[in-house]
Amino acid sequence: MDRIAQIRAMLAADPDDLLLNYALAMELLSAKQPDEALVQFDKVIAIHPAYSAAYLQKAKVLIDLARHDDARSVLRAGIVVALDRGDFHAKDKMEELLRAVR
Repeated sequence: MDRIAQIRAMLAADPDDLLLNYALAMELLSAKQPDEALVQFDKVIAIHPAYSAAYLQKAKVLIDLARHDDARSVLRAGIVVALDRGDFHAKDKMEELLRAVR
């Protein structure tokens, strides 16, 4: 069984597990399935809206798909989340990426 299938099997027992959902999104990225990864990042954000890493990774996918306006919106939302949490490393990374998005 591949890693995506393994994670999905674990999620069957606990569909709202934050880290498993994030792991699935990252595995989908690795498997070159960006559209499915975006859906999964949305689920991560729905489960835990303050999980700043999901905003950063989702924005990177959107940039790769040339969806720059969407990426900027996600980054702005993620920066607010990171600031609220005091996660200045994530905030800095997202601000840097936001400046680079054309």
